[in-house]
Amino acid sequence: MDIGAYVNAVILGIVEGLTEFIPVSSTGHILLLGHFLGFRSTGHVFEIVIQLGAILAILIVYFQRLWHLFITLPTSATSRHFAAALLIAFLPAVVIGVLAHDFIKRVLFESPMVICIALVVGGILLLIIDKLPRKIRYNDIMKYPLSLSLKIGIFQCLAMIPGTSRSGATIAGALLMGTDKRSAAEFSFFLAIPTMIGATAYDLFKNRALLSMDDLGLIAVGFVMAFVAALFVVRTLLDFVSRHGFAPFAWWRIGVGTLGIILLVTIAPAEPPLAAPAASAAAQQAEPAPPGDPELAGKEARVKP
Repeated sequence: MDIGAYVNAVILGIVEGLTEFIPVSSTGHILLLGHFLGFRSTGHVFEIVIQLGAILAILIVYFQRLWHLFITLPTSATSRHFAAALLIAFLPAVVIGVLAHDFIKRVLFESPMVICIALVVGGILLLIIDKLPRKIRYNDIMKYPLSLSLKIGIFQCLAMIPGTSRSGATIAGALLMGTDKRSAAEFSFFLAIPTMIGATAYDLFKNRALLSMDDLGLIAVGFVMAFVAALFVVRTLLDFVSRHGFAPFAWWRIGVGTLGIILLVTIAPAEPPLAAPAASAAAQQAEPAPPGDPELAGKEARVKP
């Protein structure tokens, strides 16, 4: 058992739980931190699946509301409306996630610089949106119009770019559409449930043949730590947002993204020269043959360009 890998899993799980529901990009944070820690999971499944730990925190904190929603679906038009709003907001992510899955995992997840730039740009935009004069038209998530939910769902698709932040994209979209800050954050909580469960199930299916027992052990550790950390965030975030807005998170994004860019440019380890082994072999083959050995001299001549 690699103790170092499990220590990294604990660290990354805590970071995931602390950042999943705030608009700073949990995926961007754990991908960047994993890059500098030298942590790499099979198919990046670890980074996706441990988000379910954070989702479990939402399910526990909001269990009574979710249970009430479930049991009143047959009789309550309000409950049916809210369920439909969540489904409609979830659908754009399904379409884009399935169509762009391989590009996201193989290209965007492998680009630390893209993540850092997205953190900085997203932070600047969040600062601007947080200060915009807005007319608040919606403050009850149970009564969000279906058209508003669809627009928020489209904004959520921006989070396919690591570093953008799923919660940041949905909250920013909601604010631009006239919601208040508290209900925007709360709707983002609920929308995370189908989004992350769907993303995890699809990612596990796509990588089912690649996972080993070691991978499952690391995922379990990260899952538990993400759950514990997210419980704290979910219980305190709404009150914090109501008092301070989103500017503190925007400045955090800008700081982390800027620091990441500096580290990538200055101390990122150089890639080993891939051509070195081939060049060495060619040099060995091209060594001059001993004088008087016509057979080796012929081989030498064939190796030379």
